Amino acid sequence: MTIVSGKEIVQTARQQGYAVGAFNTNNLEWTQAKQAPTIIAASMGAIKYMGGFETVAHIVRDLDQSFGITVPIAIHLDHGDYTATKAAIKAGFTSVMFDGSHLPLAENLEKTREIVALAHEQNISVEAEVGSIGGEEDGIIGTGEIAPIDDAVAMIQTQIDFIAAGIGNIHGRYPKDWQGLNLAHLKDLTTTLDNMTHSQVPFVLHGGSGVPDDQIRAAISMGVAKVNVNTEAQLAFHQALRDFILTDQDLIGKNYDPRKLLEPGVTAVETSLAERLAVFGASSH
Repeated sequence: MTIVSGKEIVQTARQQGYAVGAFNTNNLEWTQAKQAPTIIAASMGAIKYMGGFETVAHIVRDLDQSFGITVPIAIHLDHGDYTATKAAIKAGFTSVMFDGSHLPLAENLEKTREIVALAHEQNISVEAEVGSIGGEEDGIIGTGEIAPIDDAVAMIQTQIDFIAAGIGNIHGRYPKDWQGLNLAHLKDLTTTLDNMTHSQVPFVLHGGSGVPDDQIRAAISMGVAKVNVNTEAQLAFHQALRDFILTDQDLIGKNYDPRKLLEPGVTAVETSLAERLAVFGASSH
């Protein structure tokens, strides 16, 4: 069994200058596709679809044991509200993201402190967010804000383990007129928090799908130690499945069997994630 706290994985990545991939799971097949040191994340919507918090936690733990996985894996709640975050802690997730970025800052900080106290009692890592990430994630909509440095300072003082701070990134597909990551602001954030804490604070880049590789690598060099990827894998899965059906391969033999029908999509997800891990510098860890 190699299920560990997210803190252990992400802090090591920051110290060694690479980034861990946080890949969203959506069903059993997607969970099976994760075969590298990583964070398996589940959104509130995916958790509901898959049967609840305990079901998701058991799927990951059981597959980890059945497949004899030897790399560290964390079970992470992605963009959880206050109620969902507490439910994930109770269900055995080893890492949670409480997303109070849509709340007034004071309320966000207050609830984050409560979550930190509850999670740290059980060696569960906590991620929180300031500066709303653009796009939509389970009903939480952001316009890609630039996180104020003072807000980030206040958030890291809650004793969270890693921080998601908006630097112009968005969820979903990036529009053609997207201006790119604000790397100068990320550098200012990193310098400020590192100096304040006398440590290397791990930053999280949400919306990693579609960000140019050179910007990803630059962000990692400036303190990003966890990159979230979901849309890219969804698109790869969809395209592979679409190609399989449109070329009538689903009509051959018993390819109507869901296990065979979904196999090209799972393979495409594995390929997509392997490519991302190479860019993140995590392939050799």
